[in-house]
Amino acid sequence: MNLTDYYNHFSIDEKIIRKVMSQALSRGGDYCDLFFQHSIANHIRLEDSAVNRAHCSADFGVGIRVLKGDQTGYSFTDEITPEAMKLAAKAAANIADSGKKSGPVSVKYHKLPNYYPIETPWEKVSIDRKIPFLQEINEKVFAEDNRVIKCNISFGDGIGYILIATSDGRIVHDYKPMIQISVTCTAEQKGQREQNYFNLSARSGIEFMTQETVDRLAKEPVLRTMELFDAVKPEAGEMPVVLAAGRSGILLHEAIGHGMEADFNRKKISIFCDKMNQRVAEKFVTIVDDGTNPNVRGSINMDDEGNDTEKTCLVEDGILRSYLHDRISARHYKVKPTGNGRRQSFRFAPIPRMRNTYMLPGPHKKEEIIRSVKKGLYAETFTNGAVFIGAGDFTFYVKSGYLIEDGRLTRPIKDVNIIGNGPEVLRNIVMVADDFKMAESGGTCGKDGQLTPVSLGQPTVKVSKITVGGIKS
Repeated sequence: MNLTDYYNHFSIDEKIIRKVMSQALSRGGDYCDLFFQHSIANHIRLEDSAVNRAHCSADFGVGIRVLKGDQTGYSFTDEITPEAMKLAAKAAANIADSGKKSGPVSVKYHKLPNYYPIETPWEKVSIDRKIPFLQEINEKVFAEDNRVIKCNISFGDGIGYILIATSDGRIVHDYKPMIQISVTCTAEQKGQREQNYFNLSARSGIEFMTQETVDRLAKEPVLRTMELFDAVKPEAGEMPVVLAAGRSGILLHEAIGHGMEADFNRKKISIFCDKMNQRVAEKFVTIVDDGTNPNVRGSINMDDEGNDTEKTCLVEDGILRSYLHDRISARHYKVKPTGNGRRQSFRFAPIPRMRNTYMLPGPHKKEEIIRSVKKGLYAETFTNGAVFIGAGDFTFYVKSGYLIEDGRLTRPIKDVNIIGNGPEVLRNIVMVADDFKMAESGGTCGKDGQLTPVSLGQPTVKVSKITVGGIKS
């Protein structure tokens, strides 16, 4: 679709945009933007070997933001008509009161790269094409092991049409696809029941569902569940923890990444607010936040302010080099936006948010790292974490992992919490492997009442000490 197609999709044109912006700036605002959105989401659930739930939701509207200094005036409407938009613009304009009016602006189209090309738009994929995938996965799960007693599958797909116009003369548009599928397995052995899951997500189309993907979605949750029958609880205490490549990057996202979002630093909430250009980790630690990874869940062609996305280096060779900026924080710090102004929908104003946050490969080998630990923990996946952004304190539940004994992975573990402090963990990273992996499932990040899709990743990493909660705790 080209710009004209997007104008037609939202029943607007440049003349209407200019009139709405003129109203938004009528009380002396410094800047305004219009965020048009049309999103469609589909969901199918299979339970007890039958598809028992399916629904579709749609959202359509425009958000109008006016900035005056560091203050934000925001209003939205789900009725995209000139009259409704002018009323919303008038409400947003009240953040300013100088009476100084700005004239209408001309907007110029800015072409974006496409980091998530797809073969078939989700609007053209009927439910009849989706259900057979769920049925095949369900059959394969039960065939994997006779201890399986239940399988639940959740399948979701969605799209978003986005058009953004800014008062500094920029207009951009984007088509954002998404697929997410989760398989949960429950098994029973000698009266003991265990449950685990495996999920995948991407900015992709139906072509994502290859035979290889279907097979993995059946095998992985069964394997993870069966391991829990032999799992033990480790002794509690402070010990070395090896974070597995990939999904354990959630610790990096939650305990460290949020502290590098610029609004927390501008407001002096984050512990990193006075650490710019200082050493925060060993020289082999480099952390980036990237919107350009092809077809990854957290990738974006533009942020929700219309800025170009990019690969932002947060920590370079152990030195803190940048925060994650939206327009407001970039102006405060006198830098350019990093493409991290994101929002849940047109009903929300954008704030600094992560995209794909990950640590780059280091100089060590996974086997070398594990051999270096006499007694410790190998953590693969996490659930149910809590983080206090200011100090960076966290607690996470380890869903799957292993004991490390005398330099070897031994018994699987369960019912384990790890407790620590994000900046301290960053300082205590003593080895980083060369086996980087992006989490295939990504996640949904919550902040200030808004949810946005993100992803994360890292290589195998050794933290010299983290408090582990297990038996005798």
